Amino acid sequence: MANLISPMSSLNAEKLAQAKSLGFSDRQIAHLTGTTEDAIRAERKRLGLVPSYRLVDTCAAEFEAYTPYYYSTYDRGDDEVKGNTAKKVMILGGGPNRIGQGIEFDYCCVHAAFALKEDGFETIMVNSNPETVSTDYDTSDKLFFEPLTLEDVLHIYEREKCWGAIAQFGGQTPLNLALGLQKNGVNIIGTSPQSIEIAEDRKLFAAMLNKLNIPQPPNGLATNAEEALVISKRLTYPVLVRPSFVLGGRAMQIVYSDAELTHYMKFAVEVSSDRPVLVDKFLEDATEVDVDCITDVGLPNGGTIVIGGMLEHIEFAGVHSGDAAMVLPAHTLSKKVIDTIREYTHAMARELKVIGLMNVQYAVKGETVYVLEVNPRASRTVPFVSKAIGKPLAKIAAKVMAGKTLKEIGFTEEIWPKYWAVKESVFPFNKFIGQDILLSPEMRSTGEVMGLDADLGVAYAKSQMAANSSLPVGGKIFISVSDAHKNEVAAVAKQFSDLGFELVATGGTANVLEKAGLKVQRILKLLEGRPNIVDLLKNKEIQFVINTPSGAAPREDEIKIRTTAVYTGTPIATTLSGAKAAALGIAALKKSGYAVKTLQEYL
Repeated sequence: MANLISPMSSLNAEKLAQAKSLGFSDRQIAHLTGTTEDAIRAERKRLGLVPSYRLVDTCAAEFEAYTPYYYSTYDRGDDEVKGNTAKKVMILGGGPNRIGQGIEFDYCCVHAAFALKEDGFETIMVNSNPETVSTDYDTSDKLFFEPLTLEDVLHIYEREKCWGAIAQFGGQTPLNLALGLQKNGVNIIGTSPQSIEIAEDRKLFAAMLNKLNIPQPPNGLATNAEEALVISKRLTYPVLVRPSFVLGGRAMQIVYSDAELTHYMKFAVEVSSDRPVLVDKFLEDATEVDVDCITDVGLPNGGTIVIGGMLEHIEFAGVHSGDAAMVLPAHTLSKKVIDTIREYTHAMARELKVIGLMNVQYAVKGETVYVLEVNPRASRTVPFVSKAIGKPLAKIAAKVMAGKTLKEIGFTEEIWPKYWAVKESVFPFNKFIGQDILLSPEMRSTGEVMGLDADLGVAYAKSQMAANSSLPVGGKIFISVSDAHKNEVAAVAKQFSDLGFELVATGGTANVLEKAGLKVQRILKLLEGRPNIVDLLKNKEIQFVINTPSGAAPREDEIKIRTTAVYTGTPIATTLSGAKAAALGIAALKKSGYAVKTLQEYL
């Protein structure tokens, strides 16, 4: 292949056709010939070199296959796509599932296909993941099993003569294509790519918040390590650092020192003037809140904004929203805070002229509400909220994006459930031996479950059962917390003691608990000898663990305790807020047990 691709000046039709037949993308050819992807695309079109689409033979030649399931090829042969005059909408899927971009986005794509079919559109699904419902042959009218690249999406859009395309239901992957598609003539329906850019670009986002007089954590933008250090000195540690346009919080980190920040800027991210790093003051012990709303304010005859759900995180701010346990409706926020969140959400939706779904992440410190992030697209909490309130938000949003107002659809009132819905995340830690289980701003979960009940404690307990981490109703609880949490740990330990648990702790934590008048069984630290907590865990003598990290760099013995708890199937809380939720759940179970209802009975 070394002599196949030559400089652009000598790239003739035969060589270009051969390169495409061998699977080279326009971007690869552009790189090898020292030109641009746009130039290669223009040259191909001038030569009439475009792919044809073949039907997947799902009947193995035994019968004629009618399944509308296509793949592209540059080999010679007839194009097998069946044409028609229907008004077509293309839906861009999420591509391969991985940590950070999971099945929640596929749910939104599937519901969009169903909704648009109901309204008379022909739906064209583009996705390259065989393990999803969106790539089932009967989900959409036509399925193109193709990579989610600018080149491949444009081919299909032009071949099918689509009326519009939805890029906001598949997560960050298709969203990153929106501007490029629009520049090439694609009608991106729903919120405009320009509004999405305002939310994604940190400078534009900060300018919008200043205009609306909405607070965000003090922050700065850095394009190199020196700038980052100057900003962090102004903000004071800890700070949250994150790159622009990331998937699942990738490379987001809380740093506590100059050395950590320098290491992050050098090794964790590629930084440039086009892709700066945002340095945020990290709000310790703040409560994080996710809000999903749907609006038609960007439509000519629209103007309605409906909040689908406010989800209050159980863990303090700093845990990625895809990993955090959440409660709907919010359970500790004051009326003033809830009204402020509602006001800010409406203001940003109007400013961004959102059409369809929008997700906002807030941090609440005292009575002050800070905006952390705005995503004018479907979020990973949409399926959970939809099931909790009984309204298919993704379906409604798809119809809004295609031009219907919320009044026409009949969804104009916010729903505040009279029961509790708890979302818990499922993690793959037992598959990764030695991997610490502490949660961070970078997403690590691979699924989620729901607990529903009229009692918040029971709802939380149900969520733990579903996540294969059932709460115990008795036995021994091991407690070991950092110095920063020692002033709060006695109150939490007393809750468990009052519930009938025996307390087990190592030296420092045991001293604090005994001073508070609690009876404690002392246990050796790992480095002090045996029997220690790891021995007790392996012997199944411990029924619950509370272990909070000692600092930015967890000690080896802490990691050993947490990983042993995972391997032995022992429930563990790594935050005091998680431990309090567990105590609430255990108390509810001991008092009244739990009953089972169908989702329909709740709704």
